[in-house]
Amino acid sequence: MNKKEVLIGFVVGIIANTIGTLLYILLFSDFGIEETFKAAIAQEHIGSLLALGAILNLVAFFGFLRLKRDYRARGVMIATILTAMIILYYKVF
Repeated sequence: MNKKEVLIGFVVGIIANTIGTLLYILLFSDFGIEETFKAAIAQEHIGSLLALGAILNLVAFFGFLRLKRDYRARGVMIATILTAMIILYYKVF
């Protein structure tokens, strides 16, 4: 049962990060989604773009804590750590 709850939280974290990144692109970019990703990769700002998208994970994390869904909050935290590892990869390599 706990593994299922962590998995649900992980999926919610990944979806929240994706939606956060897309919202940031749609609200603050003059280009479309594909052009913004291409420009971010060319200018080596993809890590920053992912980090801004991960802000939405805060809402999911604290929402699950407020609802006493600690294992789902743990899954969101794992998704956030995965995002941080991806950002670190892009920054180092």
